[in-house]
Amino acid sequence: MLSWGDFRRMTASEIAVQVGLVAVVLVVALGAIRSAQVNLAALGITSGFSFLDRSTGWSYSFSLLERTIDDPYARTLLIGFLNTVFVGLTSIVFATILGFIIGTMRDSKNLGLQVASSIYVQVFRNIPLILQVVFLYALLIHFPGPRQAYSISDAVFMSNRGIMVPVLSLPLSVVAGLVLGSVLLGIGALRYSGSTTRALAIWLAGSIAIIVAAALLLTPDGQNLVSYPELKGLRFVGGLTLSVEVVAMIVGIVLYGAAYIGEVVRGGLAEVPRGLREAGVSLGMRPFAVWWTIRMPMALRSIIPPLGNQWIFIMKATTVGVAIGFSDLFYIVSTSITQSGQTLELIAILMGSFLLVNFALAQAINWLNARLALKGYGA
Repeated sequence: MLSWGDFRRMTASEIAVQVGLVAVVLVVALGAIRSAQVNLAALGITSGFSFLDRSTGWSYSFSLLERTIDDPYARTLLIGFLNTVFVGLTSIVFATILGFIIGTMRDSKNLGLQVASSIYVQVFRNIPLILQVVFLYALLIHFPGPRQAYSISDAVFMSNRGIMVPVLSLPLSVVAGLVLGSVLLGIGALRYSGSTTRALAIWLAGSIAIIVAAALLLTPDGQNLVSYPELKGLRFVGGLTLSVEVVAMIVGIVLYGAAYIGEVVRGGLAEVPRGLREAGVSLGMRPFAVWWTIRMPMALRSIIPPLGNQWIFIMKATTVGVAIGFSDLFYIVSTSITQSGQTLELIAILMGSFLLVNFALAQAINWLNARLALKGYGA
């Protein structure tokens, strides 16, 4: 990417060439847009984004916000966007955790752990993701009904309607604020703490404190701190219900993504010089201490760039949800195109949304990579 320093070092002729190239691209783009508008008008197809205020008249399986069939297209697309981000970020977190476990097992000296992790990687990495998601969906819809649902301590229930789990009795806006606060706390801890281990401890303790304080102070009057799912007739009320489509998506993407992340972690651990490990052992450090304080911090510098690519891939992989009717942005846009006929506008919204999310992920990865880089390296 061209920096301000690079721009200042450019000559007048080089600047003129760059400006000319940008102008040509803009002219070509505007000409293509104008031509498309003329052709659509000749076919009697209206263009523009005024359709976003019209009511959709149809519903879908899952939403993080309250919804009705009378919602306008703008709100319906926002719900699809939030569903995509929710599944994508949730899958990234759990796939990263599982991937680090699998990668560490692959690098272990224990033969049993090596074989088990190798089988996992070969199985889940070589079966197409869409096939895994469809298989999980077909498996979940054959679970017992709500009255015969599998129960874990009468708090978590699994049925053919999905998974019902306890949840804090907080408004969605408060939950969104807690998530944002936790993210900002993690960024601040990484930036100002002396080590990654200390930053992780600060983030974990601070996030727990924020959640507990919010639950105690902001829970609506007359409600319990935690809402538990309860069977009422043929359905569960209370708690949080994760539909079958959501569960199949998250589990499928996590298992698939963790297989690739595991290989990234294994490769990063293998690049740590053997002498550093032997030095830790000679100082009397236990194997876990060597892994945590020597190998993993050194390996992260080579793990982060390819790990970032896997995070972006996982976010884009959410589009396979259309195969099982999960109401992510891709599914919402596909249905909206059929209902409204605004093909170009809706595809532009879809591309712009994924560009925004993946660009934000890429910037976060670049920042993290710079944070972990050795000071003065490459100067």
